[in-house]
Amino acid sequence: MAMTDTEFHQLADEMFGKIENAIEAAIDEQDADVDIFASGNVLQLEFEDGSQIVINKQEPLHELWIASRTGGYHFAFVDGKWFDERNNSEFMPFVIDAITKQSGIALSI
Repeated sequence: MAMTDTEFHQLADEMFGKIENAIEAAIDEQDADVDIFASGNVLQLEFEDGSQIVINKQEPLHELWIASRTGGYHFAFVDGKWFDERNNSEFMPFVIDAITKQSGIALSI
């Protein structure tokens, strides 16, 4: 059964919320310097060195897309998890790793 747009947004917003909460905790605990910009379908993280990770919702495809220093990645909701079949990666571990590699900040989600 296909996912509805409403279901997609609920699942995506849940992931955005988890990332934002973990970053806010890291800012407090690790004295990290991260600017979080959330607007509509986009969650943008800007780090102390000026680099960014941008996560956006691709509603027509029901995917989450990530642009980071290492490239672009597309995650679809498959079997109860966000997964990038091209890179064989699960969304949240990928995001945690990308943030750590790009900024040195360790998130616990």
